[in-house]
Amino acid sequence: MLRAGEVRGWWQFGYQLWQREAVSGSLRALLALGCVMALGGWTGRMSALLPALLGVIASALAETDDSWRGRLRVQGITLVCFGLMALAVQASLGHPVLLGVLLASAAIGLTFLGALGERYRTMAFATLVLAIYASLSSQPHAIQAVSLLWLGAAWYGVISVVWAAALPTPPVRQHLANLYESLGEYLRLKSGLLEPVRGADLEGRRVALALQNGRVVEALNRCKEALFSRSGAGTPPTWLQESLHAYLVAQDVHERTSSSHEHYEVLAQHFFHSDVLYRCQRLLALLGRDCRSVARRIRRQTPWKRHGTTAHAIEDLQEALRHLERQPGALDEGRARGLAALHGLAANLGALDRALSSALELPEPPSDTSLLDRDPRSLSEAWQRLKAQLDWRSPLLRHAVRLAVALTVGYGVMLSTGDSHGFWILLTIVFVCQPQYGATLTRLAQRVGGTVIGLVVGWALLKLFPDLLLQAGFTVAAGVLFFATRHTRYTLATAAITSLVLLSFNQAGDGFGLILPRLLDTVAGSVIAGLAVWLVLPSWQVHQLHRLAAQAASSQADYLREIMAQYQTGKRDHLPYRLARRNAHNADAALSRALAAMQLEPGHARRLAPQGMRFLVLSHTLLNYLSALGAHRNQRLSLPEEGAAAHAVQTLLSTLDAIAQALQAQPPQVVDETALAPGLVASLTQPAPEALRLLQAQLALCLRLLPALQAQAVALVAPPEAGAGMGEAGLRFERFR
Repeated sequence: MLRAGEVRGWWQFGYQLWQREAVSGSLRALLALGCVMALGGWTGRMSALLPALLGVIASALAETDDSWRGRLRVQGITLVCFGLMALAVQASLGHPVLLGVLLASAAIGLTFLGALGERYRTMAFATLVLAIYASLSSQPHAIQAVSLLWLGAAWYGVISVVWAAALPTPPVRQHLANLYESLGEYLRLKSGLLEPVRGADLEGRRVALALQNGRVVEALNRCKEALFSRSGAGTPPTWLQESLHAYLVAQDVHERTSSSHEHYEVLAQHFFHSDVLYRCQRLLALLGRDCRSVARRIRRQTPWKRHGTTAHAIEDLQEALRHLERQPGALDEGRARGLAALHGLAANLGALDRALSSALELPEPPSDTSLLDRDPRSLSEAWQRLKAQLDWRSPLLRHAVRLAVALTVGYGVMLSTGDSHGFWILLTIVFVCQPQYGATLTRLAQRVGGTVIGLVVGWALLKLFPDLLLQAGFTVAAGVLFFATRHTRYTLATAAITSLVLLSFNQAGDGFGLILPRLLDTVAGSVIAGLAVWLVLPSWQVHQLHRLAAQAASSQADYLREIMAQYQTGKRDHLPYRLARRNAHNADAALSRALAAMQLEPGHARRLAPQGMRFLVLSHTLLNYLSALGAHRNQRLSLPEEGAAAHAVQTLLSTLDAIAQALQAQPPQVVDETALAPGLVASLTQPAPEALRLLQAQLALCLRLLPALQAQAVALVAPPEAGAGMGEAGLRFERFR
């Protein structure tokens, strides 16, 4: 007999699994595939239902994270696209040239739909996959194959819509939990910067922090889209209001977490013999633990209790600061500057703790919870987005042309070899060919490795379990495994879908005869995709690095404008401010993703990787200083127009705008390294009213960073000679740290 505690533990474990989208998606696949296989066994026409099985898979690939109304709309559009594409392919099967033109045109047109948003990108990809499935499932009676494909897709669509209507909360809670877990990891990495030890690799830690910031931004964006898609007219349900509040708190936590109040080297220099930095480090680590605790509470739906150790750590930090103020030399210029920064850090961490404590409580009255709809709201806006991609520098256009060329070559190989299963070459190309070179090579290796594993497992299952009914059960299990792992473990997902192909085709004939063709076609398609991404309009990250850097500088200028407006009018977390903050972090994340992708590209395409990485570190540091300004905008200030603070703001805005304009120019221009006004930084460090001290201190930090940022912008356009080490830009960075 199980004890009550064990039963409760198993219940919580099962509930957490139920909340995960991978598990719920697998259950939907189990229901859809199981019903198709059961119908085939009941009617004795298992082989005839193979197109329906492929239709279920294609429809599941087109599924988007949306409300039931959104899924109903998307499924309706998807079924229309599926039907038209399947009919067009079946009508072209007897005309090789026409079919080749159709596939190439579909690759370009459907890939272009990705410019309209994530749901259109998913829909377009699934439609292209179904076009190839329609070729694989060709039968003497084309209408029968098309009908079964469409019915299979419609059946999964019905399950998806009903599931979303019956269980609307698990996907949103999963996104929220992932968001708070990402914030917890960001806080853990941030605590490493405050470790006062000699010889620490701070540059490496800054790079890791910038890359993790990109992951946090992605989690914020996914969570926002999940919330927006479920927000409709009228008063939202209580669970949605709570989720929206938790998301807005996470935005505030992210701003406070990404804040920096001083160069960490300066703090370590002045407080090396004190334990105050270790206390700050411990408090950051505890707050990271609290974020992960909130994530677990969201998944388990259990009451959350604030850890008492965090409150004690805040009190201990405040006591340590008071002790430092009483020590001799506390009023020295450098030490006073460090103490002021530590006071700002302590206040920020205290506010962060209070924000986390309120994350799971519904505020009264509710604040501005409006979200921006990034999808096109009219045909005119959609056309403008598509038109903007009609540029040979556009990565989307290059990927569309590259995919069309790869499919054409693959189709030519299929025709020249007379391979009756050659459409698997095209299917492999569609799955392997990615917009980025490194992502394509990674997917290529995973696809080939997974295919080999799947063929071995499929061969073993066919040998050990010759009963067709048992094989049908394994087919359903393989489909469930595919949908459970396709986003996280692609090698395993490929192995599962390969086994599914062998087992399902064995229902209609000899599955053993498909092993060698499947392997050869997968290798051929992977090689074609790899050569295409290397030779056909390659989208090397170096060609867009200057544009991403310009976007980062421009968005930070807009963020600073919104921050200063809040200091004039008072703190308000309204949509314009949150949008400016999110755009700044999105630009920072886009630059970090591009640099991460660049590390997987050939040597000649990585020539600006060191300059880009240093620009990222400097830009992210500047964003940290601006975030600190935003985190402390809780009081109104009146800045004299001729004062040092106003002059510093204008200098920052004009310099960031100049960097952005120079890097966005075609061709990019060398940034004018304008010198700072004499004495401007010094004037910001002079004694000032208490309300202005933190503002002026943060502006001084930003100004000290400008020369190095300008120098790195120059290096992106006119890089130094190879072998020059860090170069002048790096030396300037060292000087201003």
